[in-house]
Amino acid sequence: MELMQAEAQIEAILFTMGEAVELSRLAQAIGHDEETTRKIIYNMMDKYNDESRGIHIIELDGSFQMCTKASMYDTIKKLTTIPKKHVLTDVLLETLSIIAYKQPITKLQIEAIRGVKSDHAINKLIEYNLVCEVGRLDAPGRPILFGTTEEFLRTFGIKSLDALPAVNPEKLEDFKLQAEEEAGQITLDI
Repeated sequence: MELMQAEAQIEAILFTMGEAVELSRLAQAIGHDEETTRKIIYNMMDKYNDESRGIHIIELDGSFQMCTKASMYDTIKKLTTIPKKHVLTDVLLETLSIIAYKQPITKLQIEAIRGVKSDHAINKLIEYNLVCEVGRLDAPGRPILFGTTEEFLRTFGIKSLDALPAVNPEKLEDFKLQAEEEAGQITLDI
């Protein structure tokens, strides 16, 4: 039972650290001397190599590290080639629609419309390749102008920006009234 506990502790340490850990540190962490710890690790190495496992423990100049077996390379490679699904939260969709309808637009202009900082949202949209830098505004500080990309058009099935749905003028008036009411409530609450 004590051996299984020591193996579990070593396994947890090596997995968590993700890099080579010196034998002396492992021994100290599990409360055994270095020789006993080395024997436990060698026993674990044999188990990992004998069993059909995707990981193994390697020794590197008196340190030990848990690694993926080379035979798993093709499997891992398949995973990395699967396109990552991007999730567009309400914040990202709101920021994206502002950029789509108002482009080219600066971060400061986006934040003025949204009423909050938009660094994270803009960075995520750039990472998802839905938005890109399209130039600089000819003003002090030359702020970056943002616009949508071809990937934006592809993702939303739009042939061109002219195909963006038009905003209903009645709805636009309702939005303005709601925004004015909210602004009035905010100043009253302060």
